[in-house]
Amino acid sequence: MIRGGVSPLPAYLYIVATPIGHLDDMSLRAIDVLRSVDLIAAEDTRHSAKLLNHFDVRTPLISYHDHSDTSDLESLLKRLRAGKAIALISDAGTPLVSDPGYKLVVACHQEQIPVVPIPGPSATIAALSAAGLPTDHFYFEGFLPSKPGQRENRLQALSAIEGTLIFFESPRRLAASVDAMHQVLGNREAALCRELTKTHETIYRADLSQLHEFVLSDANQQRGEMVILVRGFDPATVTLTPETSRLLARLADELPPRRAAAVVADITGLPARQLYQWLLDRRQRG
Repeated sequence: MIRGGVSPLPAYLYIVATPIGHLDDMSLRAIDVLRSVDLIAAEDTRHSAKLLNHFDVRTPLISYHDHSDTSDLESLLKRLRAGKAIALISDAGTPLVSDPGYKLVVACHQEQIPVVPIPGPSATIAALSAAGLPTDHFYFEGFLPSKPGQRENRLQALSAIEGTLIFFESPRRLAASVDAMHQVLGNREAALCRELTKTHETIYRADLSQLHEFVLSDANQQRGEMVILVRGFDPATVTLTPETSRLLARLADELPPRRAAAVVADITGLPARQLYQWLLDRRQRG
């Protein structure tokens, strides 16, 4: 067995994905890299120690997370400069996807220290693959703001994105977030992917109003790790109220069409591109 400290690996930073639940999802390459590097930087050493013990990985382990200070970052860089190989892992899944590590990776690139991805589990991609929503375009948002007003403003900013929207959410905010999605985005198709790869895995697909009722009716659905996916904006569904139509037409009499569309988009939250197309269609109709 190769042990930390006698690593044949080059002095690179290795970004190692770890299981999001089922330990059998750990790749052979990931195990080999964790055994072979000189040091493992983990988001939570207590959590990661259980994983490393399971796979008999005896490499030294240190803590590195979003709240680590500049000295911690510099300490890792110093080791890399000295020829040590370091692996970065998070509590679960692929590091840097709503997990720490961004500053370290950027610093390595700035110093021309190679960064090597060791791919594997990702809750985002796992959920997308099983949700039954479009996969050709998607937008990963991560966690929404916790305060209601900020959350609704952020959802409004996302409302015109045509790709599938992907969110992480905490159990205590799940019901409120799904309700806010319904209120701001409309009753779109959605999916709750909870506890993926674990014993109580749930993949529930419904429109947002039904999903909200489902979450409220079963307290078990408000536990564990969860990903929410929402169908993106569909331009074909845009309908203008009479008031919006009149406002858009009136502004188009005074402004260039693109400018008129932009002004109404700012007022209504509707996509400017679709408002502009409405004006072009209106002009063609005479």
